[in-house]
Amino acid sequence: GSPQQFVWRAKRADGELIWIQVFTSRQRPTADRCVHVEVRDITRHYDTHHRAELFWRVLRHNLRNEAAIIIGCAEQVMNGPENGPSEEVISTIRSRGEKLGNIATSVKQIEHAVTDSQGNLNRVSAVSAVRNVVSQIGAEHPGADIQVNERRQMWIDINDAFNYALAHAVENAIVHSNDEAPGVEITVGPSPNTGRAEIRIKDTNSPIPPEEIAALFSPTVTTSTSHGSGIGLFVMKWCVESLGGEVSFESRDSGGNAVCVLLPPKQLPNSIVTD
Repeated sequence: GSPQQFVWRAKRADGELIWIQVFTSRQRPTADRCVHVEVRDITRHYDTHHRAELFWRVLRHNLRNEAAIIIGCAEQVMNGPENGPSEEVISTIRSRGEKLGNIATSVKQIEHAVTDSQGNLNRVSAVSAVRNVVSQIGAEHPGADIQVNERRQMWIDINDAFNYALAHAVENAIVHSNDEAPGVEITVGPSPNTGRAEIRIKDTNSPIPPEEIAALFSPTVTTSTSHGSGIGLFVMKWCVESLGGEVSFESRDSGGNAVCVLLPPKQLPNSIVTD
């Protein structure tokens, strides 16, 4: 038949996920009917292309929406009573300004994660890395109840991208809770299906809108990021993928959401001696 090409996400022997492009074509007529197959690693090209699509989406949609709301509030102030703007208008301007700042921070985190994906990696215990992030988030949200459980010790290679991703996942679970003491449960251990290091963050909040999850994997889909902080869900996805892993989002049967982070498992560092 005619030549064909496909784009797949493949897993290396060490558990790292990469994007590949496969080209197939039929060889000249032979007795064995051979097919020529060419495989290329396009991870860097894929990341660059889709990151550009994401940034354009943010500029076109998120920033425009927030700016429009701020401008509308400013017009109310200009045309409003002489005694000054209402508390509601002031609060809206402040909150929307903070959202713009969060969007800028999220974009910077994605760019940092992708450009730094091959360097500055540290091999650490997965549960230790999780507890370091939880300690920081817990200090910012002292009323939250964050539980960390280790099913089995796992080792992973991380950099700042891991901290960005996990911080967004845990903080989203806290700030979108209606409970006075938001509960977040994190479990660390091997994935039962793949053996990769699995970090599962569970909450009891309302389900993440399906259209927001769809937008993560289809950059051309446009939707408001009402659940995440700015583009927090995108930060999780891009940062985890920059480490050769993947992230998924599930609605739990018992209620709430589960964010699952899967990373390539690593061997125990040589410098660490166990009994």
